Amino acid sequence: MSTIDDIAKSSGLDDLYPLFERERYTAGWHKKRRSLWKQPATEFRPLHWSYREAHAALDRASLWIDTELAERRNLLMFNPVGDNDYDTVRTLVCAYQLIQPGEHARAHKHTPNALRLVLDAGPELFTVVDGVKLPMVPGDVLLTPGGCWHSHYNDGKETACWIDFLDVPLVHRLEPMFYTEHPDTYQTVEQTPQAHPFWFKRAEIDAALAQATPDTAGIRRHVLDSQEHILTMELTCMALPAGATLGPVRDTVNRIYAATKGSGSFRSGDTEFRWQRGDVFAAPAWARHEITTDEDSDLFEVCDKPVMEKLGFLIAE
Repeated sequence: MSTIDDIAKSSGLDDLYPLFERERYTAGWHKKRRSLWKQPATEFRPLHWSYREAHAALDRASLWIDTELAERRNLLMFNPVGDNDYDTVRTLVCAYQLIQPGEHARAHKHTPNALRLVLDAGPELFTVVDGVKLPMVPGDVLLTPGGCWHSHYNDGKETACWIDFLDVPLVHRLEPMFYTEHPDTYQTVEQTPQAHPFWFKRAEIDAALAQATPDTAGIRRHVLDSQEHILTMELTCMALPAGATLGPVRDTVNRIYAATKGSGSFRSGDTEFRWQRGDVFAAPAWARHEITTDEDSDLFEVCDKPVMEKLGFLIAE
């Protein structure tokens, strides 16, 4: 019997609804959940992660997990929404990563864009991007754009740790994911430049911040010139004097903050926590929040503002 015959024999909506579902239709007046709402609504919430705790955990895990067993020894910072164990905010993820002396992580490339903010490192720590060898110095920001081979190694004598930021959750939702492991395991170093568009040195960031005009709260900002290489994320370095307050901020941008110096507090609604150097805190879209400093502090912000702007979705309160 055809679907049309079944429809003709129906005696009411209770007969029609199973037919709709069988044929993969949803009656617009009988949806299981709303598809439109008055303002942004998300189950993602503001959260905080401690660098001291993460560093201790990764250092301990390195007794049993090396770069052979785990290509990347990292701790992903996830927002406990449903069964999510990956996304930090809806479009971005970040992770603490630790590498011990003598370790060399294998090279790979993938669709998602990524970058790393160096927290602690000694000499002889390097990232290699498409054959370009770049030092990793505390406070530096290094890009590993989508489609570029990238790896890293520690030829020094000190444990190193940094924060990775990626737009993997955005790629998951749009589904253009590709991933490839390097056929030779490691890259051949072809260049060792003194400067590179993928490498933002802390000394140069500090110099740019010193030249920036402070806002009414005394906060200086410097947006890294990364848009030519990473279209989905905006990277902002901030210098905040003691007692300054950033915000309140409320817009449709998803943000992740990392503290590279200082200490203070974060508040969003009923959520409040203390932060210190190396800590990470997330502010999902439309979560009104403010950040206050106890002392002179530096923050690094990664957000999806370019995506929201390009799509016409950027709304600020």
